Amino acid sequence: MSSETISQKSAVDLWYGPRKHGSTERLATTPSGTTAGEAGTGMKIAIQGEPGSFSHEAALKLVPDAVIVPCSLSADVFNALSQGSVDGAVIPIENSLAGSVLEHFDLLLSHDVSVVRETLLRIRHNLIAISGATVGDINRVFSHPVALAQCRRFLADHPGMESFAFYDTAGSVKQLVELCDRHAAAIASEAAASYYGAQILQADIEDNAENFTRFFLVHRSAEAVADPMSNKISLAFSVENRPGSLVAALNKLSALQTNLTKIESRPVHGKPWEYIFYVDCQLHTTSEADKAIAALKPHCAMVKELGRYQEAIR
Repeated sequence: MSSETISQKSAVDLWYGPRKHGSTERLATTPSGTTAGEAGTGMKIAIQGEPGSFSHEAALKLVPDAVIVPCSLSADVFNALSQGSVDGAVIPIENSLAGSVLEHFDLLLSHDVSVVRETLLRIRHNLIAISGATVGDINRVFSHPVALAQCRRFLADHPGMESFAFYDTAGSVKQLVELCDRHAAAIASEAAASYYGAQILQADIEDNAENFTRFFLVHRSAEAVADPMSNKISLAFSVENRPGSLVAALNKLSALQTNLTKIESRPVHGKPWEYIFYVDCQLHTTSEADKAIAALKPHCAMVKELGRYQEAIR
């Protein structure tokens, strides 16, 4: 192995040391603010990931004066909400290119929480480096695997840049700045570059401009207040294991003239080949939500309302 290869390997190894998740293990002790160096004054909102992430950006869009509380894992976000150490949580639920965030469906079902709002965030990926670095300096690019996958064309056009999966988009910028790694870059948001004092070498490097993520604002069910202007409902249900049970349940929704905008199935843990179905339905009136639940119950072993809210508009 050449000395150059050894040096490259050592540089990469630095990225995967014990500091990787260090900053996000400070759940409620040092919440980050709305901008670098400025604390929010409103509700404590938990997110998964580092400050400067897309979840951070979505949280401030939903709750502009929020105190952002970063968490290492999605399970930590829901535990913090359930235990009352935060007032709400903002979670990504679906990306227009990568699909659903399946873990978050499971967590919504297993916790006593309710969706109260949703928003759409345009995802813009940027090549980010430390101040003074140039594109020609970069031979390693770090980011979340989904972000790397959404920038395949850019990476293919720059074969001298080897890509490495990292736990978080904003976390890759934070690590970049901490290590002062001139030959590495991160793929993340403009907000992450600003938050950590890095520079954008090239903006909008994603393959597809039609890249949006849908985020939910979630509260504890006991404190959730349904929007009187709600025109959308999210439901989870399971059906009896017999022929035609799913069709019968969906036909009941169809009979109400309810527009089904999403359906997702997830396996029931511990019960092979049994499934929970998650659906989003557009509502003509707020009373239609209660009718939809009542129509499902005779055909379902379980029905849970996950939330009623106004549909986000692009």
